[in-house]
Amino acid sequence: MFRQRTIKSPVHAIGIGVHSGAKVRMGLRPAKAGSGIQFVRTDLDGANSVRACAESVSDTALSTTISQGPINVATVEHLMSALWGLGVDNLFIELSAEEVPIMDGSAAPFIDMINSVGIVDLDEAKQFIRINREICVNQGEATASLKPYAGFKAGYTFVADHKVFNRYPKYAELDFGTTSYEASVSGARSFGLLKELPHAQAINKCLGSSLENAVGIDDDSVVNEGGLRYHDEFVKHKLLDVIGDLYLLGRPIMGAFEGYMSGHALNNKLARALLRCDDAWDVVSYELDDQSKPQEIMVKRAAAAE
Repeated sequence: MFRQRTIKSPVHAIGIGVHSGAKVRMGLRPAKAGSGIQFVRTDLDGANSVRACAESVSDTALSTTISQGPINVATVEHLMSALWGLGVDNLFIELSAEEVPIMDGSAAPFIDMINSVGIVDLDEAKQFIRINREICVNQGEATASLKPYAGFKAGYTFVADHKVFNRYPKYAELDFGTTSYEASVSGARSFGLLKELPHAQAINKCLGSSLENAVGIDDDSVVNEGGLRYHDEFVKHKLLDVIGDLYLLGRPIMGAFEGYMSGHALNNKLARALLRCDDAWDVVSYELDDQSKPQEIMVKRAAAAE
């Protein structure tokens, strides 16, 4: 049986919010099976938690924010992506401010935090969202879709006509049955054009952005010392974001994602569209037979899924 997972013991970090520029303390704590991923604002009194949920997404301008009433948690996508990559289903995430720390702009520091304390299997079966038919959404020229697939794979086309971007791959497709998320995707960092930073800061975004947490691009080159971590780092960061945004569905997907120019808004639109289409998905678990082959077990039809 593929079982739900959490971390073995608490772990902590301090960083800054990339948009707020504010210092934030973050603690990750184990949670029992069935708890899901829950963010807890330790700086607030009373009801102070927000469950990671696609339907709780309240803002998608340059990052993904989730909300429960007046309680907001911003920039959740990189941490959610890391949790998907490690198969963590249940976790309490304590924050001393509104925004998840940006760390180095990728998911790798979150991976390292969790690996430093280890992961433990729980007694309950892991649940997956199995895609039964294609779901597709669009916004202008941008599109995002999910199709049936035995496993999970993701493809993305990055569109940007710029001297620097044109030197690097703009399409990537990874089958995570044969590709390591940790090795191939988790280190891909946020990126941006230096000339666009003043405008973002004028609308109170990217106030904590620096070359320590993003790839900076001028008119002719990548300005970070050491350059890119992957030759296709730009498009792989887009895939990293997609994975984090889709993990807000609460369970990993068994299916194939394809995105063209999609961002946080369209990723969330796809997740919400999926939830509305009861015939498009089911909740399943898997057990291993005597030959160690996964055998599917129906947990819930979509119409009855939580």
